[in-house]
Amino acid sequence: MSRNPDADRSFAALTPEFMLDALEAAGLYGDGRLLQLNSFENRVIQVHLEEGSGPAPIAVAKFYRPGRWSDAQILEEHAFAAELAEAEVPVAAPWVLGDSTLRHYQDQRFAVTARYGGRGPELEDPEVLTWIGRLLGRLHNVGRRKPFEHRLRWASSAPAVEARDFLIASESVPLEIQASWKETVDRCIAAIDAAFAAVPDLQVLRLHGDCHPGNILWTPNGGPHFVDLDDAVTGPAVQDLWMLLSGDELSARQQLAYVLEGYETVAEFDRRELTLIEPLRTLRMIHHSAWLAKRWNDPAFPVAFPWFGTPNYWNDQVAKLREQLQNMAEPVAAPPAIADDEEEYKFWDM
Repeated sequence: MSRNPDADRSFAALTPEFMLDALEAAGLYGDGRLLQLNSFENRVIQVHLEEGSGPAPIAVAKFYRPGRWSDAQILEEHAFAAELAEAEVPVAAPWVLGDSTLRHYQDQRFAVTARYGGRGPELEDPEVLTWIGRLLGRLHNVGRRKPFEHRLRWASSAPAVEARDFLIASESVPLEIQASWKETVDRCIAAIDAAFAAVPDLQVLRLHGDCHPGNILWTPNGGPHFVDLDDAVTGPAVQDLWMLLSGDELSARQQLAYVLEGYETVAEFDRRELTLIEPLRTLRMIHHSAWLAKRWNDPAFPVAFPWFGTPNYWNDQVAKLREQLQNMAEPVAAPPAIADDEEEYKFWDM
């Protein structure tokens, strides 16, 4: 695979000493206890602060990958998080340090939030799914108040087109596979565009954007709260719902029924958006390949994703995308209606 010299700038400067110095420059004094948290896109640490140094005794500092977002895009994410917190939607919102939530230190940018504990949600539990649905409905009610001006938009095939063009230009796809891969991706792009065109007057809003179970923490008493709005985008509401679903088709439909049961107690949901689940899944798959290729100069990526870029990987992508073409062509079955006893389901098709 061809290496892209502009894929990213190194995080090599982010030594523990550098990060503590950056925090100290923002008025936060660590006591020396640092823990690196799991994140490929950015560098995230948990730091214990000296008594009285910050709004909370334990903080999480996120150092943004250079070159990915503009300051305006990051500050728009922070403003959305603050708006959610003001509306009492449980979310990790950055602290205001000095006169901004976004701090610059030498050539690095970072933000700091309180540390929030919790574990992954048990998505097999209907009560958990319904609670998360209510919370997403509240998040989306805030998201509908005004639009993003600077964040990305996921309401067409545009992200897949950009990913396709980058992967070809960077010679990431092996030449012997490139023709079949591109032909398949082009067909997927056409199907994605057709799916969005089939939902006229689609309402888009500010979204979490990456609402998979890893970005939801659960506590027994407090329930769920959201972390990591780094991928906040403009798009249809269903983008924040479909990544919560797993298992076979029946299981996913039952899970969706519970999520929507909670969601629709606090917000309206356009059921036509269910036809966008497979197009959005396809969009994410194509985008993910480009995301990996763009990060390949980061030493953490070849270690974590050794299979990426191999002929087997790209052949597998062709096979999976062709399967997605079939999925996008099939009629969409709506989730079952939940009976009062929560044990019986009435199935109906759109």
